[in-house]
Order: sequence, then structure tokens, then C-alpha cells
Amino acid sequence: MHALALDFGGTLAHPGPSPDGHMVANALRKLAGAAIPQEFVETFDAVTRRLRQADQESNRQTPLTEQLRQAAEECDAALPDLDAAVEAVFAAVPDAEIDPDAVRTLRNLHASGLVCVLACDTQRPEAVRRRTLGAAGILDCFDALVLSSTIGVRKPHAAFYAAVVEAAGRPASEIMFVGDTPAKDAVAPVAYGMRSVLIADDRPVGLEPSIGVIRHISELPAYLEALHAR
Repeated sequence: MHALALDFGGTLAHPGPSPDGHMVANALRKLAGAAIPQEFVETFDAVTRRLRQADQESNRQTPLTEQLRQAAEECDAALPDLDAAVEAVFAAVPDAEIDPDAVRTLRNLHASGLVCVLACDTQRPEAVRRRTLGAAGILDCFDALVLSSTIGVRKPHAAFYAAVVEAAGRPASEIMFVGDTPAKDAVAPVAYGMRSVLIADDRPVGLEPSIGVIRHISELPAYLEALHAR
């Protein structure tokens, strides 16, 4: 293996909160020129449910700007600057907390010469995720970031894995995908030609034998060493 593609939530970090209508409304009311009626909360949550269902069916990623635009339009809210609105929301809603053990593990793996690509589904713009990684001291460990919010598709869309391969600059066969969701982080990468390791307490029934299972990312170096020794 010459490259790692690493999921974020549930792999490197504890899952962070998804902004709901109350969080978003409170953040937007602090913006100059914004007018947010009471019904925005319910409208935003309804738009979120509708778009999430459509995204799940198509493996697409609707950006928060579009959620905000539709919600504002449906309840006559005033949002003069959608980009500023997105920044306000994610300044108010914290990102996921990165596991200190994951930080140490990732730094050691990157120092060993492995190319590391962050490969995750997220609503958060790249600038927000970069700030989170930087605050944890691991932004420099990533050679590239592949985020659904940037490329517009979510795992297990084939275009997502194509973007990972391109970002890694290595053939798919030289990339190990690491994550905690069997279908998206283990099965689909293998189907695309990569290898994969699933982070789980127990091996799921029916999981392909070639897919490794570890309990925590801190076990990944030992797993890779054993794999290399075979």
C-alpha cells in the first residue's frame, strides 16, 4: 500500500452535530441585512429532510447554500449573502471532535511515507474542515481532501472513488480505504479496485474476507505491518 483514503466521522473523529433549523436560524439572525421569520426553523428542517432523501437516492450532495436558498424562498426570509450565511452557520455549529489517538496514529502513518487523502461525506465546506484539521494539528498530514461538499457526490457514487484515486496519485490497487461504514467505506472501495479496512467492533455478517476489520484507527499501523509481512 502506498496511499490511505481516510473517512472522517466515526474514523478520525467523533461524529459532529448536523445543523438543524434552530441552530441555523440563531446563527443567521446575527447577520447584517438578514430577516429570519419564526417559520424559518420549521421550513429549513422540512427542506433538509426533502433534500436529504433526494441525495440518498442519487448519492448526490446538495450544498448548504442551496438548502438555505430554498428555505429562505419558501418562508420569505431575507438572506442577502448566502456564502456569508454558510460561514455564519458553521462558525456557530461546531465540527466533529478529532480523537487524540487518531491524531498520533495519522502523524506516524504520514511520516512513514504514505500518501494520505481525507475522503468523506460532509455538508461542511472545505475551508471549515481545513480549520478543524489544522486545529487538531493534522492538516499537514493530508496530501489532499476529497469532500462530498466540494465534488457534489457522496459515497458510494463511483465518481467519489474516482476523485480519491486521482487525488492520491496512485493506482486504485495501491490505495487502502479506511472507514466505519461497511457499504461506503469497505465494500464500494473494493468494488472500485482498492483495498479496505473497516472500523467496527465486530465483523459484519457476509463481509468479504479480503476486507480487514479493526476496532480503532490506532490499530491500523499494526494491521498494515502484518499485511506487508504476508
